[in-house]
Amino acid sequence: MNDKPIIEEGQKFPMTIKRLGINGEGIGYFKRNVVFVPGALPGEEITAQVTVVKRNFAEARIVKMRTPSPHRQTPPCPIYEACGGCQLQHMTYDQQLVEKRDLVVQALERYLKGTKVHVEKTIGMEDPWHYRNKSQFQTRLKGTKVIAGLFAEGSHQLLDIEQCIVQHPDTTVITNAVKRILEELKMPIYDGKTMKGIIRTIVVRTGVKTGEIQLVLVTTRSKIPQKELLLERLKKIDTNLVSIVQNINKEKTSLIFGDETITLFGKDTIHEELGELAFDLSARAFFQLNPTQTVKLYNEIKRAAELTGKEKVVDAYCGVGTIGLWLADSAKEIRGMDVVHESVVDAKANAKKQGYAAKYVTGTAEKWLELWSTEGFIPDVLTVDPPRTGLADSLLKTILKVKPKRFVYTSCNPSTLAKDLQQLTKIYRIEYIQPVDMFPQTAQVESVTKLVLK
Repeated sequence: MNDKPIIEEGQKFPMTIKRLGINGEGIGYFKRNVVFVPGALPGEEITAQVTVVKRNFAEARIVKMRTPSPHRQTPPCPIYEACGGCQLQHMTYDQQLVEKRDLVVQALERYLKGTKVHVEKTIGMEDPWHYRNKSQFQTRLKGTKVIAGLFAEGSHQLLDIEQCIVQHPDTTVITNAVKRILEELKMPIYDGKTMKGIIRTIVVRTGVKTGEIQLVLVTTRSKIPQKELLLERLKKIDTNLVSIVQNINKEKTSLIFGDETITLFGKDTIHEELGELAFDLSARAFFQLNPTQTVKLYNEIKRAAELTGKEKVVDAYCGVGTIGLWLADSAKEIRGMDVVHESVVDAKANAKKQGYAAKYVTGTAEKWLELWSTEGFIPDVLTVDPPRTGLADSLLKTILKVKPKRFVYTSCNPSTLAKDLQQLTKIYRIEYIQPVDMFPQTAQVESVTKLVLK
């Protein structure tokens, strides 16, 4: 039996916003019903109108702003409302950092009721704009004009993005120049409905430290008309453009990249540096989107690992090896694993280039931890940086069995972190959680949790 009062679509009522939701929306309550209000900020008093009613919650829009938050500001981006790429530009940056810490606290309250956990203040950016080192803009034709950008939130409408204030300026300049060249040469542009056309996505990545730029054109087939002429024009855009690559994606899919990549001009990779480390990045290699904050994040992982030079460290979900290599100068031994074989190949090459004898293997963390422990290898420190879904259950079980002395958990999703901590606190004590703002203006928050064996 449902004892909650019924809410109906279209209904209007006054409401106070209590906190921020995981997607940046305001959360309030009406007669014990949870109501999500996009664009509303904690502390605001509004008149809300219900737009959607679900079993456990309702969604509403702001009809009237009765008392605005002192932290409300005018979003600097002209297409902020339509785009949906950022969720918090209407909130001052200092307050974004406060609310992101609160998202972590909220998740802990849900899963670890009654456990006192010390959550530090969020580490922010001095300049929280123009930080993204990579853009992936879909292309379409609008009349004879080539447009490129992102799909407006919840629609099939492509927004032509000429300026994006969270993107590195180089990525914007290159993308706009490519659009004009494609237009002048009347190149066949992909049409999502008919699947006709060749050029589907413009991807630009810039080495923030080195200045090197890579351009990737994602096409529906390998043959590009007027290829030589197109290349001549693209090469002249910028002297820092050291790599022009074609990736072929024939599928009707929302995934950007296909499996085949061809270098059309220059190098296969661009060079990038993080602190003392250097990396060569190929078109499909994963690399952190905000290098400035990545250094702060990795330093927090290092602080939590408390290395003395004697530790055996395992870097699970190692990717191209960045975290393990960041710790390598203070550890005795580094091992890592990833299920993506290309990443492991890159990790080995990166370790060799930095002069570290690290051991990287392909496969799941649980398989290798189990295997190594039977050979008598137990890590002193385990570090993980899993995807949004958190740790696999099988890995949690293995960790509780193998019992590394220290465990550093880097997370990009407070909910799955808190859920995993519920299991891990059976044998671990949570020393502290340190939130880090990797994506200013969005509702995303990363954090580093230090766990010590009880």
